[in-house]
Amino acid sequence: MADWRDMMEGIGLARPRTLLATGNALFDSGRAPVGQLEKRLEAAFTQRFGRHVDTIVTTAAQWRKLTAGNPFAEEAARDSTRVAVRVMRKSLDEADLDALAPYATQGECLKLMDGHLWVHFEQDPVRSRVAAQLTVKRLGAGTVRNWNTVRRLDEMIAASAHAPPRG
Repeated sequence: MADWRDMMEGIGLARPRTLLATGNALFDSGRAPVGQLEKRLEAAFTQRFGRHVDTIVTTAAQWRKLTAGNPFAEEAARDSTRVAVRVMRKSLDEADLDALAPYATQGECLKLMDGHLWVHFEQDPVRSRVAAQLTVKRLGAGTVRNWNTVRRLDEMIAASAHAPPRG
């Protein structure tokens, strides 16, 4: 994660922070457009680590809204490992949800919130047929994060909002 933080600093992102070894990071970028940040991060990652990785960037406000909009809050309170969200670069729609519905064979429940796909896994997510369909080829650029990771990133954002700027 230190290399990831160094890479972000190297392309001019301030105060990069990472969440354990999850691949998630927070940074300050001024008013740079999200799409521009995604391209810069992807290019830098490819150059530094030798492979392309789709990078999804959200603003702090967007992430806070995503976290607050968890449609499975009660389920997450019972077992946070069974709730996940596929954070999308481009919003999904009802047609995408309909196409995934036949794969929800183990009691999974799917919901779209602001174009992101939330899933509650009634059983083990590893065995889910839905989880196997959450690919770039099927849905476009996106990343799946479980509720624990979503919540921890939200906590990091909240703490950053209260921290004095360095420098």
